[in-house]
Amino acid sequence: MRVLGVDPGLTRCGVGVVDGVPGRALTMAGVGVIRTPADADIGHRLVLIERGLEAWLDEHRPEAVAVERVFSQHNVRTVMGTAQASAVAILCASRRGLPVHLHTPSEVKAAVTGSGRAGKDQVGAMVTRLLRLDAPPKPADAADALALAICHIWRSPATNRLQQAVAGNRLQQAAAAQRAAATHRGTARRAPARPPVPTQEPTP
Repeated sequence: MRVLGVDPGLTRCGVGVVDGVPGRALTMAGVGVIRTPADADIGHRLVLIERGLEAWLDEHRPEAVAVERVFSQHNVRTVMGTAQASAVAILCASRRGLPVHLHTPSEVKAAVTGSGRAGKDQVGAMVTRLLRLDAPPKPADAADALALAICHIWRSPATNRLQQAVAGNRLQQAAAAQRAAATHRGTARRAPARPPVPTQEPTP
C-alpha cells in the first residue's frame, strides 16, 4: 500500500509518501513541504497548495490519502488556514477517486510512538527509526506527514474491519426492514373484509 500523508497548513503543508503493509518494514517514497507566501492573497495560496498536491499525486500515485483532522485551537486564524488547506487536500484526492482518511493528532502520535501526548521531537525520532532514515525530516511538518501515512498503514486493517462491520449491520437492518414490510403487506392482503353495516330503513 502506498499512502500520501498530508499535514495541512497554509504557510507550510507537509507531504510524505510511505510504502508498506502492517507487520512489515516501511519505506519512504518521498517527503517535502509545500510553501506559500504569508503576504499573498488567500485564494492564491490555496491555488499554490492545490498545484503542489496535484504534482505529488501525479508523481507518486498513492492508493490512499491520510490527512490530519483539524481541531479547534486558541488561534482561530491558524485553525481557519489549516482547515482550508485540509479541504484542498481532501478535494484533490476525492477528485481522483482516492479514499481519504482523517486521523487526529493523538491517534497519529499513539500509532507512531505509543503515546498520544508525544512531542514533535519524539514523533520525528520514531519516524526516522521506522523508515530507517539518516536524520529526522525537516521541518516538523514533513515528519508529521510521514507519521500520518504510517498511522494509516498500521490502522487500515482495523478501519477496514470496522467499515465492513458497519456495512454488514446496515445490510442486515435493510433486510429486516424489507421482511417486515413484506409481512405487513401479506397480512393486509389476508385480512378478511369487514361486512357492510346494514342501514335501517325509515318507518312509514
